[in-house]
Amino acid sequence: MRRLCETADLTEQQRQMLATVRDFVDRSVLPVAGELEAADEYPTEIVAGLRELGIFGLTVDEHYGGLGESLLTYALVVEELSRGWMSLSGIVNTHFIVAYLLAQHGTPAQRERYLPRLAAGELTGAFSMSEPALGSDVAAITTTAAPDGDDYLITGQKMWVTNGGTASLVAVLVRTPQGHDRPHRNLTAFLVEKTPGFGEAAPGLTVPGKIHKMGYKGVDTTELIFDGYRIGAGEILGGQPGRGFYQMMDGVEVGRVNVAARAVGVATRAFELGVSYAQQRETFGKPIADHQAVLFRIAEMGTKTEAAHQMVVRAARAKDSGERNDLQAGMAKYLAAEYCHQVVEDSFRIHGGYGFAEGFEIERLYREAPMLLIGEGTADIQRMIIGRRLLEEYRA
Repeated sequence: MRRLCETADLTEQQRQMLATVRDFVDRSVLPVAGELEAADEYPTEIVAGLRELGIFGLTVDEHYGGLGESLLTYALVVEELSRGWMSLSGIVNTHFIVAYLLAQHGTPAQRERYLPRLAAGELTGAFSMSEPALGSDVAAITTTAAPDGDDYLITGQKMWVTNGGTASLVAVLVRTPQGHDRPHRNLTAFLVEKTPGFGEAAPGLTVPGKIHKMGYKGVDTTELIFDGYRIGAGEILGGQPGRGFYQMMDGVEVGRVNVAARAVGVATRAFELGVSYAQQRETFGKPIADHQAVLFRIAEMGTKTEAAHQMVVRAARAKDSGERNDLQAGMAKYLAAEYCHQVVEDSFRIHGGYGFAEGFEIERLYREAPMLLIGEGTADIQRMIIGRRLLEEYRA
């Protein structure tokens, strides 16, 4: 039976991998996701299972012990994971972006040092750009790295770091005094290796604790407080200061494909729940799926989920082919996040009062979907990016 969100022209290896991940989600994620989410508990056993499947090294080159898969394969895996529990994709995404940044921009020594450990899951990655007063204006970063001999001293406060407590390697964007005339040219990315956990993660680096959220639980979201944290110049991503803005934007570009894929996964699960419930629940002597009002909702939910999936596939394939894909990634992220929110709400409406009750899966999805509207750049930022790129393409 054909289902939504099938992808054409996949290799047999890709199909087998996706089937394996889907089976893992059905067996090991869906039965426990609600309980873990309610307790805001890090999914240690599930993460261990993902390590065994090789997910942490999915896109890392085989030379470094990874599977060497494409961004498309990764995005489709994220769809499957998010169908089970969106928080898993957050854990994996931050790790993936750090591995991507190292593969694309790291020095040979940095790649040899970090990529094999990231591929094996011995290190878990996170990346940090935002600050308490920063929002989407990355060029306004105030956290500084002051030269001190052969080292730098980092001082400042970073915010909204997904996986910030659990991670052991964080790519952190800070300001260095390089003397350029444009603020974004003074930004440098450092590779900060730390002890996982909360409290003092290293001398001069504190992770205060988890930020409590309405949804997207299980994965920790934290601050990072630097107070004269000493780090060697050899930990500058790529070896040269002043390139951090372009490096991080490259990482965010693939991260937006990930967020779009998460949205498809969540929408797919909301669709499944809504369609199932609509065929079981009866009113006026027949299943509510036979009522036109509900049938129209099902039609829209399926169409929106399918459309978002196709946008994700297009954006991922563009990046894999080496094309510039900021337009496609922005469109995919914007459309998928908006459609996901709408699909979840329609499924919520189909469930009626049960959708509002704790313990029902749709209630959890209803709290998770809004994060996708702001993660990796808000919807308004995506519209600005899309609009500017379209003007470039259609310049009068």
